[in-house]
Amino acid sequence: MSRMALLALLSTLLALSAVRAEDPYLFFTWNVTYGTIAPLGVAQQAILINGQFPGPNINSTTNNNIVLNVFNNLDEPFLFTWNGIQQRKNSWQDGMPGTNCPIPPGTNYTYHFQVKDQIGSFFYFPSLGMHRAAGGFGGLRINSRLLIPVPFDDPADDYTVLIGDWYTKSHKVLAGILDAGRSIGNPAGVLMNGLSGKDATGKDDPPLFTMEAGKTYRYRICNVGLKLSLNFRIQGHLMKLVEMDGSHTVQNDYESLDVHVGQCLSVLVTANQEPKDYYMVASTRFTKYMRTATGVVRYAGSKVPPSPELPAGPVGWAWSLNQWRSLRWNLTASAARPNPQGSYHYGSINITRTIKLASSVGLVNGKRRFGLNGVSHVDSPTPLKLAEYYGISDKVFKYDSIGDEPPASGASITVAPNVLNATYRDYIEIILENPERSIQCYHLDGYSFFAAGMGHGKWTPASRRTYNLLDAVSRHTIQVYPRSWSAIMLTFDNAGMWSLRSELWERHYLGQQLYISVVSPARSLRDEYNMPDNTLLCGDVVGLPKPPSYV
Repeated sequence: MSRMALLALLSTLLALSAVRAEDPYLFFTWNVTYGTIAPLGVAQQAILINGQFPGPNINSTTNNNIVLNVFNNLDEPFLFTWNGIQQRKNSWQDGMPGTNCPIPPGTNYTYHFQVKDQIGSFFYFPSLGMHRAAGGFGGLRINSRLLIPVPFDDPADDYTVLIGDWYTKSHKVLAGILDAGRSIGNPAGVLMNGLSGKDATGKDDPPLFTMEAGKTYRYRICNVGLKLSLNFRIQGHLMKLVEMDGSHTVQNDYESLDVHVGQCLSVLVTANQEPKDYYMVASTRFTKYMRTATGVVRYAGSKVPPSPELPAGPVGWAWSLNQWRSLRWNLTASAARPNPQGSYHYGSINITRTIKLASSVGLVNGKRRFGLNGVSHVDSPTPLKLAEYYGISDKVFKYDSIGDEPPASGASITVAPNVLNATYRDYIEIILENPERSIQCYHLDGYSFFAAGMGHGKWTPASRRTYNLLDAVSRHTIQVYPRSWSAIMLTFDNAGMWSLRSELWERHYLGQQLYISVVSPARSLRDEYNMPDNTLLCGDVVGLPKPPSYV
């Protein structure tokens, strides 16, 4: 073989090895324990990860493989879910009770998933019962690969801000209140990165972040609470919105931003003010009462305290709706997308199916329940995904227990596993209707969707004329304003069993959720991964022979 031929062969082999090389792995070991905290001055039991509240930040890059070994040292079963991580072909790792058996006390389980074709700001939290009210949550960021240009200069630093309402009652007490058919009432306060901003004497907590004059910083803000929308603002500083729920946005400046439960966004903040301390503020929205958390941002070297006059938040939900209308997807930005070409044309795809989901609340056997289209979901001892995979669905749940149209107003609520069948690769429009006087918020696992429209009153086919069919932000969580509707559109091209749920955890706990089954006609590894060998088994699938592998 000639030298030139040998070099050509070596070059080909190197190229093939590069193509076949796996994406990088990140390994984590988490010990989940109880601990005592007092963020609002009341000692209470919390869920800690490696002794931390909030939990550690996961800092990853597009297509990284995350291997996370969780040791459950609580006295009850436990699961994590990864809010906004699409788990492409891999609902096995979604961590919801409809997809996974809980990790028993005193044991461990290893999650293994890839942050495939995603960028942006997300968070994780415990998905069972009312665990979310006790902590166990943390930030999860996915950075763009170096080869993919980002539509802004690298910031001087990258900060995660976890905001959310907080109760001083334990998660077990809150669950007992809901099980008795009562409401958990109003939260005791708001936290920012696990703190209220003041110590027991009313003195400011130490600064959360430091900025150097003249430099620009990225703040990733996530609402990890249970119930309330929050408004976020930084004293004396404008915020340039650059990313939301994993999508780059058109870069508008805002004095304040509404962040609804389950949503995350990124802003750029330039340290262009007098070098001193400034307050970050998170305050409640759409409530008759006010709860506020603060956090101090310090200009490097400052010894000047922040002004005690906090910037006022907005009033009313019409302001919030108008802000939502200003949000646009940045179509000129390069980013990781599962379907980058087709995603630009979502407005011209023919809708295969329209599903209208209306929320409801009522009494079942004298106890309060929440429903979607008249069904209040209840988790089965056998995860729905496992029942489907093992071919025993008929023993565990019925498909399509609800229709594509809501029942008549005032219809009774049925308590049962709520599972919708979706045809693989169908393009579906989902209308979320809120007939109530309080704001609602919904999240869909496994996907991002186009938040195409919102409006007051009831949705009709004529409402489609108001849709944004060009540059609606692709995201995973959407609010529905009081007595209003929101419309989302997406292609169900990710096989699996996926949670569509209220992010308001009281409503979620009492049944305002469902699962969407997306089954590929071919049992093919092209469409879905095999069940992992370490999958925990429970309920009716224990002892059954393992189904044949996908091929």
